[in-house]
Amino acid sequence: MTSTVPVIDIGIPADQRAGIAEALGRLLADSTVLYAKTHGFHWNVTGPMFNTLHLMFMEQYTELWTALDEIAERIRALGHPAPFGYRRIAELSSIPESAQVPAALAMVAELVQGHEALVRTARAILPLAEDAKDGPSADLINARLLVHEKTAWMLRSLLES
Repeated sequence: MTSTVPVIDIGIPADQRAGIAEALGRLLADSTVLYAKTHGFHWNVTGPMFNTLHLMFMEQYTELWTALDEIAERIRALGHPAPFGYRRIAELSSIPESAQVPAALAMVAELVQGHEALVRTARAILPLAEDAKDGPSADLINARLLVHEKTAWMLRSLLES
């Protein structure tokens, strides 16, 4: 018995679906690295702001964890495999891993940079989704922009004197 997989016909041409899926793969990679960094900072933060940052980082990595599935599932809905594995994620991500455990406020500064990088990645995908009239991808991207711009602002506020 042979099974055939039907051709995807959702009103978005294959080349546009591929371009959006590839770009969403970069968003997934950035989100994965930022998730791991935030979770690691949650484990390792010390100092007078320990409780505040420990709890804040937990809220942030929990939100990022949920986003990973949403992004990966959108890539799959477009008919493409979601990237995975440390090597592939590192290749696709624009966010560097931390080489060491920074001091608390340096953690905050690194996370600001990470969220801003993620915003730039997401913003670059938006025209691809809009050009393809891909509302679900555009909605996902806009939702991610709201989260990451707000999170960057809140973190940045901790760095102001």
